[in-house]
Order: sequence, then C-alpha cells, then structure tokens
Amino acid sequence: MPDLSAFPITKLWPARHPDRLQLYSLPTPNGVKVSIMLEEIGLPYEPHAIDIGKDETWTPEFLSLNPNGKIPAIIDPDGPGGRPIGLFESGAILLYLAEKTGKLLPADAALRYEAIQWVFFQMAAVGPMFGQVGYFHKFAGREIADKRPLERYVSESKRLLGVLETRLDGRRWIMGDDYTIADISLLGWVRNLVGFYGARDLVGFDALARVPDWLDRGLSRPAVQRGLEIPKRP
Repeated sequence: MPDLSAFPITKLWPARHPDRLQLYSLPTPNGVKVSIMLEEIGLPYEPHAIDIGKDETWTPEFLSLNPNGKIPAIIDPDGPGGRPIGLFESGAILLYLAEKTGKLLPADAALRYEAIQWVFFQMAAVGPMFGQVGYFHKFAGREIADKRPLERYVSESKRLLGVLETRLDGRRWIMGDDYTIADISLLGWVRNLVGFYGARDLVGFDALARVPDWLDRGLSRPAVQRGLEIPKRP
C-alpha cells in the first residue's frame, strides 16, 4: 500500500484509498477539468472537497501541496518511477494524466503540440478573461460604478469566443474528429460564462454558430456530466 504520509495535506484530508489518485478540488471551471478528465480516462481516484468559501486552500496543509492556494491539486501514488507525485495547476494535471494513460492527447508529435497550445490558450486567455467577466458582472465588481473594466473584459471575451468559433469551422472538436484535453480545458469555462456567470447575452453567445453546438456536444458526454458534480460541494 502506498505511503502518502510525506504529504501533509493527507493529515487534513486523509486518504481512505491511498492506492488511488487523490483529487483535491471543487466543481469550479478549473476544478472540473481534472474530474472530467479522470472520469473520461477511467483512472481510479478519491475526491476530496476543498471548501474555498472557508479558505481551506490557505491552510498550511493545502499550501504544502499547492503554494499558490488554488484548486485543483492531486497526489498520484503511482507517479513516475512508481513514486508518489503531487501536482497543481489544472493544465499541468491534464497533460500529466494524458501522458500517464496515453489518452486524450494525440500520439503524433505535431498534433500533440497543437493540442497543448489550445490548453495554454485556455490557461492564459480564456480563464483569466472569462473570470473577470464573472467578477464584474455577477460578483462584487458589479457594484463598481465605472463600467469600463466590465466592458473591457466583455469585449475580450467576445474576441476569444470568436477565436474558438473560427477554430471550430469544419471541426467537431478543437482538434477535429478527436476529443482531447483541449476540449476538456475549455468546456467548463464556456459553460460557466454563459450559465453561472449569466453573461450569455452580454457576450452575444447565441449569435455564434459553432461554439454553442460544440458546448452541447461536450456537455452531452456522460463523463463530462459526472465530472461536473465531483467532488460534491460541502
């Protein structure tokens, strides 16, 4: 049985199944990337709900795994060389799981990097911009009288949706016929923008021809539906 005692986070969230991958997360747009991926690839795992509303990501135990204080994070008891490994940053975790299992990432080198670039696109652009729309449209930022920040982030989010719209011309998924980690990285964020953030009309989502269909296709996948609810919120 793997020994995870070297990871202080397991003292606050004990592993009942230390032989399984440990997921520390919450169903946010970044969190569901990893739970969806794990559901898609069928790798056994144990989810732990991290209550960000109670600042649990800022506990010493959580920070020992992710010093940036964000979900998701994982411990894989069967890491490289058979040794446990802890990882944070959802994009890095997607890449790790894809390479570990040989799933949802093209084997061809050129196509592999093409898929990775779209994961980076999500991490560097889509997540930060859509998140700012959420802040200024739905959360505390909506009380700010000066609407220029909201207008700036809405405009940029529309542009990014346009990038996806162009990419999906003639393609079923981001990489064509094959569903990959590029799609997984983006699905939760697009869903959140038009759903939880309530920005569907604000960004002109229904004027797009391809992105809504892509989103519907992604959300219809059973593994995606399961992953969107894992871990159960506290």
